[in-house]
Amino acid sequence: MQKLKISEIIRLIEAEETFEVEAIDKSFSLKINRYVPFVCTAIHDGGALRSELKPKIALDDYERWYEEDPHTGSFIDSMPITLIGKDSRFEYDLNRGPDSCIYEEAWGKKVWKKPLSPKEKQSSLKKHQNFYKVVKALITKINERYGSCVVYDIHSYNYQRWDRPVPLFNIGCEKIDRSVFGEVIDHWQQKLAQINLPGIENVSAINDVFYGRGYNLEFITENFPNVLVLATEIKKVYSNELTGEDYPKIIRDLQQKLKDAILSNAHFYNEKHSNWHSKTSSRLLDRKEDPAIFKVDKNLHQLLKNFELLAFVNPINTGTEFNKFVKSKFTEAPKFRYSPIKVNPFELKQQLGYLRTQEISDVSIRHLYEAVINSYFDKIDLLGSLKTRKFLYNSLRYFGRPSKTDLLNAEYILHLPVIPSEPKRPPILPIDKAMEIFKEGLADYELNCKIELSNKVISQVMVLNSKRTILIRPDAKFTRREIRALIEHEIGVHMVTTMNSSQQSLKLFNLGLPVNTKTQEGLAILSEYLSGNMTLKRLQKLALRVVVTDMMCSGADFIDCFSYLQQERNLSSNDAYTLVTRIFRGGGFTKDYLYLSGFVSVFKLYNANYNLKPLMVGKTSLEFYDVIKEMLDREIIESPKYLTKSIFIDEQKEADPIYEYILSGLK
Repeated sequence: MQKLKISEIIRLIEAEETFEVEAIDKSFSLKINRYVPFVCTAIHDGGALRSELKPKIALDDYERWYEEDPHTGSFIDSMPITLIGKDSRFEYDLNRGPDSCIYEEAWGKKVWKKPLSPKEKQSSLKKHQNFYKVVKALITKINERYGSCVVYDIHSYNYQRWDRPVPLFNIGCEKIDRSVFGEVIDHWQQKLAQINLPGIENVSAINDVFYGRGYNLEFITENFPNVLVLATEIKKVYSNELTGEDYPKIIRDLQQKLKDAILSNAHFYNEKHSNWHSKTSSRLLDRKEDPAIFKVDKNLHQLLKNFELLAFVNPINTGTEFNKFVKSKFTEAPKFRYSPIKVNPFELKQQLGYLRTQEISDVSIRHLYEAVINSYFDKIDLLGSLKTRKFLYNSLRYFGRPSKTDLLNAEYILHLPVIPSEPKRPPILPIDKAMEIFKEGLADYELNCKIELSNKVISQVMVLNSKRTILIRPDAKFTRREIRALIEHEIGVHMVTTMNSSQQSLKLFNLGLPVNTKTQEGLAILSEYLSGNMTLKRLQKLALRVVVTDMMCSGADFIDCFSYLQQERNLSSNDAYTLVTRIFRGGGFTKDYLYLSGFVSVFKLYNANYNLKPLMVGKTSLEFYDVIKEMLDREIIESPKYLTKSIFIDEQKEADPIYEYILSGLK
C-alpha cells in the first residue's frame, strides 16, 4: 500500500481518483475503489503508538486493547470507501474533539507515566487534524457528486462492565434529525436486528448504552447537515474481554452479515436522499478487479485443473465383474479395480493451504474461495481413502446421506401407480442411431464439444468436463424419449455450464463450487421435466438411488442391496447391478441421493419464479446464489453465454397434469 502526504491524498480525492493509501505517518488508511454515496469508518480499529511514546505509556497492551475496537476495520473491508484509524485512541482519540482528544486519565486509569511534552502533544494533534481534513475533503467530493451520503461509523464496546442486559448493536443518534432521517435509522435497526450469530441473543437498540455524541459524528453533521452518520456500537461478543482472545467464527459471520446490512441500508438511504439510484444494492460495490482474486483463482486452477474425482472413483472392471457376479449366481460381491491415483493427497492439500485467500478484500468472495478450498480438502481425503473403510466416512462428510424428507419423497415416488400413457417396453434404438441423435442435440446447442463411446463409465452417459467430451457406453440401451431427456440433461445443463465456465476469466466455476452435484443435477432433471421427457421410470430410478444409499449407510452390503432391487423392485440383473455399483463404488459413494433432493429444491424455486440464470455461469451451488448474483451485478463474472433451452428459451409447454400432481406431493 502506497504512503502519501495529506495534501497528496486530498488532491487525489478532488480529482476523483481511485486508490488505496496509508497516511505517510501511518495514522490511518483510506481506500476508495469507487465513488459511491456511502462511507464506512472504523476510527478505533488500530492500536499503534509512536516509538517515542511507548516508554511513557502507563497501560499495557491488553489494557489498551480492552478500550480499542479491534476488528472493526475488517467488518467494513468489503466496502468501496473505507477510512480506518491505525493509531491507539490512547495517543489521541479521533472520536473526541481537538481540545479533549489526548487523555491524561481514561476509564479510571492513568494513561501516561509522566506528562507528555507540548511538542509530543502537538504531533498527535496534527494527526487528528489531518484525519479530519481528509474526512472533509472526502464528504465534500461525494456530496458534490451525489447530493448526499450516509456514513457508517463502526465501533465496539465491552459489555461485561454492565450489570444489565445490553444490546448486540446500539445506534447512537441523539443528535440526528429523526424528522429527516428517521426512516433510515429504523431501517438500519431492523437490518441489524436480523443478523443471526449462533448462540448469541440479538437485541438491536437505539440510544441505549451510547448516544452518538462522538466527534466523528459531530464533525460530519456540523459541516454537512444533509449527511447521515450512523454511529453503531457492536457488543464485543467476538472476543473474550478478559483475555483478549478472538473468536474467528463470530468475526467471520460479522464480516459477512454487516456487509449485507450496510449494503441494504445504503441502498435504502440513497433511494430517498441522494441522486444515486440502482436496481440492486450490490451495484453500490466497486467493480474494480481485485488482483488478489485473480491471483488466488489462477493458482487454485493450476493445482486442480486435472482433478476429476469421478475419473478415479469409477471402477475400470465393471463389465468383467458383472460376468463373475452372474456366474456366482449373485452370491459373490464384485471386486472393483480403479485407475491409479495421479495426485499426492498430502502435497496437494499442503499446496492448497498456501493459497492466500486472506488477501481478497471482499468478504463474500473470500469466503467463496475458502469454501471451495475446504471442499477440495474433503474431496482429496475422499480420493485418498479410495477402496478403504474411510471412503464411506469421507463421502458422508462431503455429500452427506439421505434425510428423512429424502426418504419420504423416495417412498412416495416408489408407491405411485403405473402411468397408462407410458409404454412398459418402448423400442430400443441401435447405438449408432442413438449417437446420431446425440450429435444432432449437440449441434442444436452449437457447442464445440465431442461425443465418444467409452467403456470407462458406469452410467450410460457422462460429461467429462476437463475434456469437454460426452462419453456414452457402447452397450447402453436407449429409447427415443430417454435420448431426448439425456440431451436436455447432459448437453443442456452439464455441457452448457461447462462451456459457460470456460468463458469466465475466473476459473472457479469450472472447478466447481462445494457439492455442486445437487444444483447441477437438480437443473438437469428439471430440464428433463420441462422438455416433456420425464417418465415415471426415471423418477423411480432416482428414488431407488436414495433408498439404496440409505441402505448402504445403515450397514447393508452390495448383495443385500442388489437382492432388494431384484426381488422387491423387479429390476433386471443388469439395471440392479449398475445402480448398486454406482452407490458402492470407491467403498461407498453417497453422491447419487442428491439427484432427487436437488431436483426437488430447484423445481420449487422454478415454480416460485426464481431467477435461475445465475446458476448457469458454471458448476454452481444454490448455497452461494447470492454471491454469484453479486459477482454478476458487479461484472466480476460474465453472464452465461449458453442457456438450457427447455428452462430458459423454449416456449413452455402446458404442464402435464399427471406429473404436476406427482411433483406437488414432493416435500
